[in-house]
Amino acid sequence: MNADYINSPKMDEASSKRGGLNKFLILHNDDIHSFDYVIESLIEICNHESSQAEQCAYITHYKGKCDVKKGKLGELNVMKQELQEKDLIVTIE
Repeated sequence: MNADYINSPKMDEASSKRGGLNKFLILHNDDIHSFDYVIESLIEICNHESSQAEQCAYITHYKGKCDVKKGKLGELNVMKQELQEKDLIVTIE
């Protein structure tokens, strides 16, 4: 996993004006759901490979949050809603 994926999201003014191409879907730790549940949810909804989903689950657990997807606001909103329906805590930044 590259460092840009793990680090906190940064959005410059130009990308913000172009429709938010640099928005991030952030998964927050909740201390409720199992690693397997979170991993399965990321694979299903965010189309992660199993190793990527596992890394995101561990980062979320140990650091409190993790950027799990980068993209356009509309696409991320759909994923956010689906993850929230699974009772996961997610935001878009």
